[in-house]
Amino acid sequence: MPPREETALSLDGRPPLLSRALVLRFVTVVGALGSLFLLMSVVPLRATASGGHDAAGLTTGALMLATVVGELTAPRLVTRYGHRLPLAAGLVLLGVPALLLTVSDDLTWTVVICLLRGLGFALTIVAGGTLTAALIPPERRAEGLGLVGVVSGVPSLIGLPLGVWLADKAGYETVFVLAALVALAALLAVPGLPDGRDLPGPTIGVAAGFRTGSLVRPAVVLATTALGSGIAVTFLPLAVPDNLGGVIATALFVHPAAATVARWLAGRHGDRYGSAGLVVPALLASAAGMLLTALTNDAVAVVTGVVLFSAGFGIAQNATLALMYARVTASGYGTVTALWNFAYDAGMGVGAVAFGLIAQRTGYPLAFALTAVLTLAALLPAFTDRAANG
Repeated sequence: MPPREETALSLDGRPPLLSRALVLRFVTVVGALGSLFLLMSVVPLRATASGGHDAAGLTTGALMLATVVGELTAPRLVTRYGHRLPLAAGLVLLGVPALLLTVSDDLTWTVVICLLRGLGFALTIVAGGTLTAALIPPERRAEGLGLVGVVSGVPSLIGLPLGVWLADKAGYETVFVLAALVALAALLAVPGLPDGRDLPGPTIGVAAGFRTGSLVRPAVVLATTALGSGIAVTFLPLAVPDNLGGVIATALFVHPAAATVARWLAGRHGDRYGSAGLVVPALLASAAGMLLTALTNDAVAVVTGVVLFSAGFGIAQNATLALMYARVTASGYGTVTALWNFAYDAGMGVGAVAFGLIAQRTGYPLAFALTAVLTLAALLPAFTDRAANG
């Protein structure tokens, strides 16, 4: 049966956002994302030390490739087995392979581990994300997704800089073990979650979702902004000169922080005034921020650029997801979750791999500038979507 919505009203007459099930779901969010982001910059750093700059893009690309492949198959698993089993399997695949990174720093081994973790992450976000959407009252969807964004932002806010710092101070193995423990500990929350089967409304398959323009256009916008995020977390530690080393930790901190705050504010705005009007400003902010980041020798420009880009990225995350959920019934949440995360992770993966290849030939500053231009290309589907949906 679908999870039962809260019936009591909050002080402003709207249903409350929080329930016991949603809090338990947040525990699994922190476990999955904490494990992911602790290693997001650390694995490319270690791979670079042993295999060169190409290795950094390969590890992030492998992680995202496996994630997007998993996202396309996970909705079918959720339909068959419910939410708890795929979610638990995903946490295990995030945690156990992290421990196996301590065995060897061989690039092939590392890429295989990244593939396994990517599959695990796909299961957690599709199975868990579908359940999350069903647990949020429709009247407060954008704000609820903003709250989910805040909870999701905390692991990246802490995990990205903490992982790099711990790797430097305590060694890579320490970070790998911590990432494993964070994911496996979250398994304790899974039995308390509803299974979430038989959601109402007509079922929409993933293939049908890819043929639905009202879902694809926001997904393309998100994918374009996600390119920059994959580039930032993978290549900023390599692009910024060594004499500005403190800038790296600052940028890796403000990236998720600015995105989290922007995602929350976008949610509050979206429930009151609609999310459609936020998409174009999000793209403009993301492009401007990426252009500033191209000034890799200027600490102020890099940090300011990351803040501006991340704010646009956070707004795009909330606005596109709210629009996509509003365009389907509850039984379509799994497909929307898969499409949205496919766009997110495909963008991050393609961005990391392509940027590494381009930067070899152009240098990092010009590669960042080209990314800004590419971000502006997403204005076409954004304007088309606004015209098609009023």
